[in-house]
Amino acid sequence: MHWEILERRTLFQRFFRVEEYRIRHERFDGAEQEVVREIFERGDAVVVLPYDPERDRVVMIEQFRPGAVRWPEGPWLLEFVAGMVGEGESPEAVARREAREEAGLELLELLPVCRYLVSPGGTTERIDLFCGRVDSGRAGGLHGLDEEHEDIKVHVLARSEALALLESGRAGNASTLIGLQWLALNGERLRARWSTAAG
Repeated sequence: MHWEILERRTLFQRFFRVEEYRIRHERFDGAEQEVVREIFERGDAVVVLPYDPERDRVVMIEQFRPGAVRWPEGPWLLEFVAGMVGEGESPEAVARREAREEAGLELLELLPVCRYLVSPGGTTERIDLFCGRVDSGRAGGLHGLDEEHEDIKVHVLARSEALALLESGRAGNASTLIGLQWLALNGERLRARWSTAAG
């Protein structure tokens, strides 16, 4: 089906950008229509679920999130390592960079999980979600970049504890929920694939 962007203009630009799109697209009945929408241009991001198959541990990070101030559990969220894709960067390079910056981890292997749109009705943001094999024995402490005002605490959880976050409601963002659900479905197979003990 046909669509085209007729006009695009920036309405707001600071840390993030909001643009207005005027779009013409074909309808399912064959007619055409024009719509005007404000779109949040955040950029693309990468999320990494760090998993240690030898110890059957998941590494998660905790940090303050201003968008979660109304979240019943409070604005300090347990999440996976994540970061924005810079110009010219590959998702894999971002995954490795963010694992070092946010958790002090080196990714020993990287497995693509999925790619998804965060909220396509209002933002162009796309997420590449990976699972990264790590040595959780090296995980812990406080991390983050001062120039990005990051204050990140690293947690190491047994896989069963991490999956329990799904039931408790403590996993409050989409990438964490998707990653934990993927791990619930694939954890045993992943451990068999990556663990030398399982081999």
